[in-house]
Amino acid sequence: MDLFEYISEQNKEKESPLASRLRPATLEEVVGQQHIIGKGKLLYRAIKADKLSSVLFYGPPGTGKTTLAKVIANTTSAEFTQINATAAGKKDMEDVIKKAKDSMGMYGRKTILFIDEIHRFNKGQQDYLLPFVEDGTVILIGATTENPYFEVNPALISRSVIFELKPLAKEDVKILLKRAATDEVKGMGSYDVIVDEDAFEFLADVSNGDARMALNAIELGILTT
Repeated sequence: MDLFEYISEQNKEKESPLASRLRPATLEEVVGQQHIIGKGKLLYRAIKADKLSSVLFYGPPGTGKTTLAKVIANTTSAEFTQINATAAGKKDMEDVIKKAKDSMGMYGRKTILFIDEIHRFNKGQQDYLLPFVEDGTVILIGATTENPYFEVNPALISRSVIFELKPLAKEDVKILLKRAATDEVKGMGSYDVIVDEDAFEFLADVSNGDARMALNAIELGILTT
């Protein structure tokens, strides 16, 4: 990365939405979903040991599906590639598979492929992935807001572990809101904002367990006050 690319990346990070800036980098920073990432739970152990098999995350928006994928990206020794099913075509998938084969052949490194909104892939696109998931060319992480048993190829489901993410509890959302209001590096702490406890309570209540919605709301509130 040259100097101009570096500056561009730094500026992009500063200008990105609060919910994106506050996205956890480690398991310890993740709030909520203790039923799957609590200490001793299967997903926690797999991430910590860097022994992840193909998984599908499903649950409502703002519950941490992409966050968990990013945590895995930050902790794994494997190559990590991300595509969005709403925009990716067959050429994109072919490029990913070629790079994954090269990585395995030349360096012995596995490739984790994160597909956001995997339910948007049609049957043909999902079928194309199947043999490469089956032979270990890629380890699949799929994220979906839809029930995978209805929207994802049964053959892919049978080769994956499914984890359901639930709406965050109100207390978990409040933790994130307070982190957002006080963190001077990634959050809004440099604004010296004062937020009443009942304001945190209100925002956590109306967000209905959606962390992204809550963070967008507090960011807008601080920037417009």
